[in-house]
Amino acid sequence: MEKSIGFIGGGRIARIILHGLANAGSLPDNITVSEPDSDTAQQVQGISPSIQIASNGNAEAAARDIVFLAVHPPMVKDVIADVKSGLGAESILISLAPKITMARLGEMLDGFKRLIRVIPNAPSIIGAGFNPAAFSPALEESDRRLVTDLLSHLGTFIETTEDKLEAYAVITAMSPTYFWFQLYELVALGQSFGLSHSEVIAGLEKMLIGSVAVMKNPQLSADEVKDLIPVKPLTEMEPQVTEMYRGKLNALFQKIKP
Repeated sequence: MEKSIGFIGGGRIARIILHGLANAGSLPDNITVSEPDSDTAQQVQGISPSIQIASNGNAEAAARDIVFLAVHPPMVKDVIADVKSGLGAESILISLAPKITMARLGEMLDGFKRLIRVIPNAPSIIGAGFNPAAFSPALEESDRRLVTDLLSHLGTFIETTEDKLEAYAVITAMSPTYFWFQLYELVALGQSFGLSHSEVIAGLEKMLIGSVAVMKNPQLSADEVKDLIPVKPLTEMEPQVTEMYRGKLNALFQKIKP
């Protein structure tokens, strides 16, 4: 890519995207990351020594062609002045934060409209992500193709409407955390039962893919799917787990809704 890239913030999600692009062999040559924390900056430069670090403000990173706003929603107000001063008329700003709409961002940026919102997720680090995006009508088709081509290296990239992004944040972006601790426990148990690490991982991968594939079958209802296996060792825990999902995730969704 000939376009320059800027990241406002070098935290986890910025590093996930940069790692994903690097692993795909698609890391752009001209990247600037604004990150005041020296330890975090060092982690970013560990991805590629060609990445430039701006430690004194965000205007330099914001002056690039494509700018990722990679800070948590509460921090947006702290960096927006620098971003506004750096953005060019032809820049594209990609916000990775839930909750803050393009309309609100446009207000904070004095009418700037070349905006995209993306809800990325952690598997993007190995090119296996699911990254839904909403585009501002102000962007031309060439702008959309440019960003789509770049982010497609991270996995599946889809366009959706902005009002669905917070739902995707809860259901796809954060959901690996709902399962990873359980899957790692299954790995440990599988190894204790005599399977190798690679055998457990291979089995879990096929099981998870197959389980979702069964759910997609229109000939089977949810109750029929759940009744396919007669032995259900954790069935007595299902009501508590279901209530945990509904309570915690509903509260989270209400918190991040615009």
